[in-house]
Amino acid sequence: MVAAAVSAGAQNAPGANTYDPMKTFGPLTLPGAVNEYRDSSGAPGPKYWQNRADYELHATIDTVAHVLHGVEAITYTNNSPDTLASLWLNLEQNIYRKDSRAGAFAAAGRRTGRSVNSTDGYVLDSVELQGASPKDMQKSPRYVITDTRMQLPLETPLEHGAKLRILIRYHYTIPGPWGGRTSWAATEHGGETYDMAQWYPRMCVYDDIRGWDTQPYLGNEFYLEYGHFDYYVTVPGNFLVAGSGELLNPAAVLTKPELARLLEAKKSDKTILIRTAEEAAGAIAAKPAATKTWHFAMSDTRDVAFSASSAFLWDAARMKIAAGAGKSEHYGLAQSVYPLEATTGADNWSRSTEFLKDSVENFSRRWYPYPYPNAINVAGPTEGMEYPGIIFDGPEERGVVLFFIAAHEIGHTWFPMIVGSNERRDAWIDEGFNTFIDTFESDDFANGVYGPKRDGEYAPDPKLSPADQIVKVLNDADAPPILMRADAIKEKYRHPVTYFKSAFGLTLLRENILGPERFDHAFRKFIADWAFKHPSPSDFFREMESEGGEDLSYFWRGWYLNNWTMDMAIDSAEYLDQYERTKGITVTVSNHGQLVLPSTLRVELTDKRFIDIAIPAETWMQNTTHTFTIMTEAKARHVVLDPDHKLPDSNRANDSLDLIER
Repeated sequence: MVAAAVSAGAQNAPGANTYDPMKTFGPLTLPGAVNEYRDSSGAPGPKYWQNRADYELHATIDTVAHVLHGVEAITYTNNSPDTLASLWLNLEQNIYRKDSRAGAFAAAGRRTGRSVNSTDGYVLDSVELQGASPKDMQKSPRYVITDTRMQLPLETPLEHGAKLRILIRYHYTIPGPWGGRTSWAATEHGGETYDMAQWYPRMCVYDDIRGWDTQPYLGNEFYLEYGHFDYYVTVPGNFLVAGSGELLNPAAVLTKPELARLLEAKKSDKTILIRTAEEAAGAIAAKPAATKTWHFAMSDTRDVAFSASSAFLWDAARMKIAAGAGKSEHYGLAQSVYPLEATTGADNWSRSTEFLKDSVENFSRRWYPYPYPNAINVAGPTEGMEYPGIIFDGPEERGVVLFFIAAHEIGHTWFPMIVGSNERRDAWIDEGFNTFIDTFESDDFANGVYGPKRDGEYAPDPKLSPADQIVKVLNDADAPPILMRADAIKEKYRHPVTYFKSAFGLTLLRENILGPERFDHAFRKFIADWAFKHPSPSDFFREMESEGGEDLSYFWRGWYLNNWTMDMAIDSAEYLDQYERTKGITVTVSNHGQLVLPSTLRVELTDKRFIDIAIPAETWMQNTTHTFTIMTEAKARHVVLDPDHKLPDSNRANDSLDLIER
């Protein structure tokens, strides 16, 4: 590259194209207001608050009837400035009822419970409320169930700072393999696996944005309060249970050899097999009369899930978690549980823990330290789903697919398990942000053997750059904007918009708009500021502007609030002097699309060198065309916009010209 002396002149060209600067650069009011709860910097405000839900859970699985019996005690704390007249809970097992809203949902699919199969959903055997005093005890309070929600009107409203205890006894039929996010199924070599998620009534969020956020569960994910979880799982004595958080009674549920291997794994950077294939086969063959109760606990989490099976092999390795966000360097344990059929073929589930360990360590170094003691990958009937500290994948996955899915699902620890965004409304924050951080893990693992993850599932044509692939979405008049409510995005656009376009927006911010240094600082601060809290999209937009040092309203408007297209063009390229062609050239560039992004104009010289000229977004703040004067040291032969195809330009045909010679 050679240096260039540049001068510029600009002019308006009415009627030359449809680009309107006022539309792109006009005043932007973000959907979320600044107030004492949410600061203008994008960080939580001085009076930010959120309520808290602590859980004690007891679950027993009837493996004959495939029924879960549960007893739940929720301690709910009202930290809001408001007095609450009622409480709302999620009853997500009701999605499997024949009359559920999801069954009539136009975009229903495997995640929604729309199926020829159904259950009765939650059966509430008893509900009690306990307030601060005996007079607040309600043995059978009135409640209203509406689809996947339950409202509990309070005889004595819950004031600021007060706590209330909810006691619920319940049971439900566990869905089969059609359950989507929670299910049971037989394994190929005998035994059964139960992937248990959304297995207890969960508190809805009451926040400063909407009060009670009670969207029905139609298949998009979750928005939950943080708290401490203490939970017990009772299963047949030959079952192994892997659960969110930390196992508190290993000596009561594991054999002595398993205990010894578990201790070895906690000190080993290499994967240690804790339950072998032979031991799993013995467990499958056993017919125990007794049960075992597994006791887990987890703090600073909004949910817990677990998997139980007689068929599991089990391995683990130590994770080294980098210091950061006020935390010192520490260790955790990466674990995988899987049936025998998952061990056939190359790069099978015996590598799962290796993939998981590397992903957690990488994300911790780059963004924020992993906060939980364990990270577990489960091979069971529930595929491609994430919960705090545990992920569910399929036993048939191998190689690059197993790596990609393990990295992606555990990446959800950061979005939305740490940064607790509202997945039910804004799925693009957790899915898109997580897809973005995946790309770095794919690049880094084993020198990129499974990279880059800019192709494959989220970018179906690896022959094109990610920018050129996303053009299909931008050119689609029916494609929704990223900020569309998650349930309203059709399945056709869910991955292209919610995952890929959202992720590529962060790539544009990092690589083309802010640069890695400013972006990484701002993004890390956003994660740290909103760890275990509930940010809104506007909080993210404001924090990236404040810490990134740019007014990005034009980008938020074009990329997130609208599905605009980008089309820059080279109108002309001429020598300043046709007789002395080394003096320099003029290049006139015009903007035809409503989406504006900083770009690059490259001047290629006859001596094989080139000159890159930055075209900032401000170029188009008042003008539709702009003429650059570039002083050259050698004869120029060709000019091109965005030479590396980093931007989603919808018309590459007008992006380049050969120099005119007269």
